[in-house]
Amino acid sequence: MHKLIITAAVTGSVHVPSLSPYLPLTPDEIAADAIRSAKAGAAVVHVHARVPETGKPSADPKLYEEIVRKISAETRAPICITTGGSREMSTAERARSVALLKPELASLNAGSLNFALHPLKAKIKEPRFDWELPFLAATEDWIFPNTFKTLGEFAEFMYGADTKPELEVYDAGMLSNLQYLIATGVLKPPVHIQFVLGILGGMQATVENLVFLHDSAVRLIGDKNFTWSVCAAGKAQLPMMAVAMAMGGHCRVGLEDNLFVAPGQLARSSAEQVERVVAIAEALSIPIATPDEARAILGLKGFDKVGWRAAA
Repeated sequence: MHKLIITAAVTGSVHVPSLSPYLPLTPDEIAADAIRSAKAGAAVVHVHARVPETGKPSADPKLYEEIVRKISAETRAPICITTGGSREMSTAERARSVALLKPELASLNAGSLNFALHPLKAKIKEPRFDWELPFLAATEDWIFPNTFKTLGEFAEFMYGADTKPELEVYDAGMLSNLQYLIATGVLKPPVHIQFVLGILGGMQATVENLVFLHDSAVRLIGDKNFTWSVCAAGKAQLPMMAVAMAMGGHCRVGLEDNLFVAPGQLARSSAEQVERVVAIAEALSIPIATPDEARAILGLKGFDKVGWRAAA
């Protein structure tokens, strides 16, 4: 039986601070949540940065470096740095922390889509910060841009840094993008795919959609040419993790994707969601991968080869 890689995505750039008092905002809070999640069973941690004073998504490499150094001081879990960023960041801004820090993993979004967050406005009566409601409202008229040109640019600097791309797939057409990029040598198999379900503008989090995406990837890419994981927004999170496990895939949870640990109960940490996934895996007799086992499964370069440790 395969070993399950659990990834913890601890803050993201989707949820705004007013939606949960537990959303980590500062480098200390983000690192602490990642460390707690690793101790709970996450083999990989996925990080975004935020402006400490306001919680607004940030592309500042200094914040990323502070976060990853703090995480690496306490756990050997591989760190995945985002290139997703937010709607207010340019492609260059989205890329620069990965280019500088050379992590083991970095997200590479596999195509453009409507990435809509504006319905979240209705959940906020008194915003903590003045940027939050305009930020959410603007996504009603926003396309998350990931063109073939920028996909190639991201892939080039990731491979140049010996960083494995984690390919974020929100919709079926993005698998055709990956097939083309593999065929033209831009991406090097075996690739690692993260199926991202439940975003307004992408495919919704259903069993049928996950099965279709996985089967399509097998047909287009070949079952020996990819590993895969799934994350799901909101209340679909844990049910989709159970489905992914049963299908032989890996799992991502965390406050980036879902602020709750049970109906009506806010999660105090991404670690609480990791603990739920561990419990499901144990009930199914699926062993949990350690950080080093995750490295072997995904073909990562190793803890001693990231940019911030080399510069320490």
